[in-house]
Amino acid sequence: MGARVARMFQNFNLENRVLREISKEKPTAAPRHAGPEGDPRAGRSEVADSVNRKNEPLLAHLRSVYVESTDPGSAATEASKQPAVRNKAERRPLRVSFPGSMTELTDVPKGKLTIAEAVKALGSYQHQPQTWTPENIAQEYSLDLKDAKAILDFFIPFKVELIPPKNRSAKQIKAS
Repeated sequence: MGARVARMFQNFNLENRVLREISKEKPTAAPRHAGPEGDPRAGRSEVADSVNRKNEPLLAHLRSVYVESTDPGSAATEASKQPAVRNKAERRPLRVSFPGSMTELTDVPKGKLTIAEAVKALGSYQHQPQTWTPENIAQEYSLDLKDAKAILDFFIPFKVELIPPKNRSAKQIKAS
C-alpha cells in the first residue's frame, strides 16, 4: 500500500517537471587541455604528419626481408590435382559388399576397409577368434597389423549389455 502511495507522489506532475528540465540551458563543455604551445590542436598536425610521412629506413628494411613459405600439405594437394591414375599395386579388390548398396565399388585402397568389410571382419573375429586372428585379418584385407589389432580392440559391434534396474518394479528388457 505504501509503494502505491509513493508511486503516486513520484509520478505527480511528471510531464511538467520533464519539460522544465529539458528547457534548461545546457552546460558548456569543459575547455580542452592546452598542448605544449598553448593550442589544444597543435599536437594533432604533428601526429598526422608523422603518420602520413614515409619512413625510408623502415621501407629499406621491409624490402630486404624475403619470406618463403611452403604448405606442409602441398605434396598431398599436388597428388590430388593430378588425374586419377590408379595403380593396381595400391588398390585391392573388394572382398564383401552388402546387397542393395548405393555405390558399386570394385576395389578399395590398401590399408582401408569399407563398412561392409569391417562388419564382416569383426563378425568373423567374434564368431571364430582362433581362425580369424588379427594377423589373418590384416593379411586378408591388406591392413597394417597394428591397425587390425586396434580395430578388433576398440570396435565391438554386436555386444549388448543389459544393466539390471535398481528396483525390481521397473520394466526391463528380457534377454533372449
